[in-house]
Amino acid sequence: MRRLVATTLSFLALAAPAAAEPPPGWRPHIAAARAWAAQRAGDVSFAVRTERRAWAWRGATPYRSASVVKAMLLVAYLRRADVRRRALQRGERALLSPMIRLSDNRAATAIHARVGLPGLSALGRRAGMRHFIPHPVWGGSTVTAADQARFFVRIDRLVPRRHRAYAMGLLRSIVAGQRWGIAAARPAGWRIAFKGGWGKGVTRQVTHQAALLTNAGLRVSIAVLTADNPSDGYGAATLEGVAARLLRGLAGTVRGEVIRTRRGAAIPPAREAAAARS
Repeated sequence: MRRLVATTLSFLALAAPAAAEPPPGWRPHIAAARAWAAQRAGDVSFAVRTERRAWAWRGATPYRSASVVKAMLLVAYLRRADVRRRALQRGERALLSPMIRLSDNRAATAIHARVGLPGLSALGRRAGMRHFIPHPVWGGSTVTAADQARFFVRIDRLVPRRHRAYAMGLLRSIVAGQRWGIAAARPAGWRIAFKGGWGKGVTRQVTHQAALLTNAGLRVSIAVLTADNPSDGYGAATLEGVAARLLRGLAGTVRGEVIRTRRGAAIPPAREAAAARS
């Protein structure tokens, strides 16, 4: 009971006092997204949140994180006591920027060494994540769609004010070759801050994304996690189909399946998967 009360109070403290809801009557199209996911190969789960509502399908299903955890590494680093109140140094920016925008694994490993498992665990608790388990190899961390949606709906508020614009700028400027899945289904007029992860090995063949969508005072977070995909491109198409259906009404029309070649232009080079295996 104490944990429930603490989590509730933590959420209320983070919520914007006068934040608007999405358009009246809007809710994610769970049935359409479930139907799409059910006819896809592999394992799929998803979750959506607004300021006051939450929806999920298999939202507590655990997956290895791959690079989706890099958004947590970014926030955990900026929350460090020796970082949160000072300007970032050039060397720090030289790690944080490629870690997020390019999904650089070596940069993530360096930041992970500074944050440590306690730092990631503390962030998970602060964000109210219920199933997150950090791993000594960052790509092996345990994540769920419900937790990632919970984290992303308040991600900017978890970053110290001094570094908030910088962090959100990174998450909004992911390189073009990685703007697949949810990013490709982004509703017109909405801004997106997101992080994806993909790879195989200890993580299984996973393709994940989590995102915060904003439009003036409106906020919607979404996470789609998949495993055992036939290829990275197939997983990216699954993410896009699920996201487009969930966001229908915000996004307008629903996209069909996107055909991509394995590790084609929409999927970055194979080096991301290395962190999951290292």
